[in-house]
Amino acid sequence: MDQNNPTKPLNPHRPSGWIALSPLFVFLGLYLVTSIIVNDFYKVPVTVAFVFASAYAVCPTSGLRFEERIRQFSKGAANPNIQLMLWIFILAGAFANSAKAMGAIDSTVNLTLHILPDQLLLAGFFIAACFISLSIGTSVGTIVALTPVAVGLAEETGIDLPFMLGVVAGGSFFGDNLSFISDTTIAATRTQGCSMRDKFRVNSLIVIPAAVLVLGLYIYLGRDLVPVTHPEAINWIKVLPYLVVIATALMGINVLIVLMLGILSTAVIGLTTGSFTFIEWFGAMGAGINGMGELVIVTMLAGGILELIRFNGGIDLVIRLLTRRIHGKRGAELSIAALVSVANLCTANNTIAILTTGSIANDISRKFSLDKRRVASILDTSSCFMQGIIPYGAQMLMAAGLAHISPIEIIGNLYYPFTMGAITLAAILTRYPKRYSR
Repeated sequence: MDQNNPTKPLNPHRPSGWIALSPLFVFLGLYLVTSIIVNDFYKVPVTVAFVFASAYAVCPTSGLRFEERIRQFSKGAANPNIQLMLWIFILAGAFANSAKAMGAIDSTVNLTLHILPDQLLLAGFFIAACFISLSIGTSVGTIVALTPVAVGLAEETGIDLPFMLGVVAGGSFFGDNLSFISDTTIAATRTQGCSMRDKFRVNSLIVIPAAVLVLGLYIYLGRDLVPVTHPEAINWIKVLPYLVVIATALMGINVLIVLMLGILSTAVIGLTTGSFTFIEWFGAMGAGINGMGELVIVTMLAGGILELIRFNGGIDLVIRLLTRRIHGKRGAELSIAALVSVANLCTANNTIAILTTGSIANDISRKFSLDKRRVASILDTSSCFMQGIIPYGAQMLMAAGLAHISPIEIIGNLYYPFTMGAITLAAILTRYPKRYSR
C-alpha cells in the first residue's frame, strides 16, 4: 500500500465479504497452522507458503483481466516503501557478512562480555536496544545494528538464539513506539491533531511500566548466566564498524547511508589489518547479499498480496465491522485499538496502518469526546504491538534473516511487545491514566 496515498481507488468489482481477506488466511493456514501441526517451522518454507498465497490472491480479484490482476499485484510488490526496505535488507546483509569476515562481530561480542557483568547481560542488551531505538526512531535500524552481535553473544554464552533475538527485537519496539522522530509517532499525532510532546506523555505512562517489568524479568532470568567460554582479548580497531553504525544512526543519518558507511569501514579496517583481501571483501559482501535472497522474495510477495487485499476492499471490510457497534468511551477506544491492529495485520506496516485508520479513529474520537492525545497513543502502541508479533513484518524478517532462523521461533520470545500489548489493553479497560480518560 502506498504510504503517501493510503486511500487509493478500490476495485469497483471487488469480491464481497471475507473473500477479500482470504489470501491472508491461505498464507497463515499453509505456513503457521501446518508448521504447528508438524511441530517444525522448517518443514514448510515461508517462501513456498507466500507463493501459494500469491497465486491464490490473484483469483478473487474479479472484474480485471489476468494481466491486469498481475499488474495490480506487481504494484504492491514494487511499492516505493517495499523497494526501500529491499535496499536496507541488501545493504544489511552485505554489512553483516563483511563485518563478520573482518572480525568485527567477535571483537564486539568480547567487548560486550567484558563490559557487562554476566548476570546483567540480558538486561544490558535490552537497555541498549531501547536506547538506540529511542534515539534513532526505528526498530529496523536497531535490529540491523544489534542482531549480529546478539547472534555472537548467543554462541558465546549458550543463550538460546531466538530468545536473544527476542531481547533485541523487543527493545527495538520500545523506541519505535516512543521516539519523537519515529514515523509511527509522526503519523499518529498528525492524524489526530495533537503534539508529539503530549502524545509522548500519555504513551510513556503505558510503555515505560511495560519496559520496567520486562527489564526486571531479564535481570531475574540472567541471574545464573555464566558464559560457556571466557572472552578473548578485545581487538579495539575491529569494534569500529559497529561503533560507526551506531554513532551515525544516533546522529539521525539515513539508514542507507549508515549501512554504506559501515560497509566502507569494514573494508578499510579489514584491508588494513589483513583480515581479508579486496576480492575476499567482495566475496563476503556477495555472500551476505545472497543470504538475504529469501527475505527479498518474501517481502515482495507479501507486498503484492497485501495490495490485492487492499484493492479488493479487505481493509475497508475490517473498518466497517469494527466500527459498526460502538458503545461508550471504553468501547470506542477498544474499537480503535482493534481497528489499527487488524489493519496492521493486513498491511504488515504499522505506519501505513495508522495512516489508513487515522481518519476513522479521529471521527470516533470526536463522536465519543475522546482525548486526542490518548487516541494517538492507542494507535501507535496497538500498531507496534501487532507489528512486533507478525512473522511477515519487516522487523521479524530482518532479525530472522540475519540470524538464519525462522521468524516464528522469535515470536514466542518477544516479552516486551506482548507485555506492552497487555498493559495497553488493561489501560483501556481501567481507563488509565485517569487524567486523559475523562
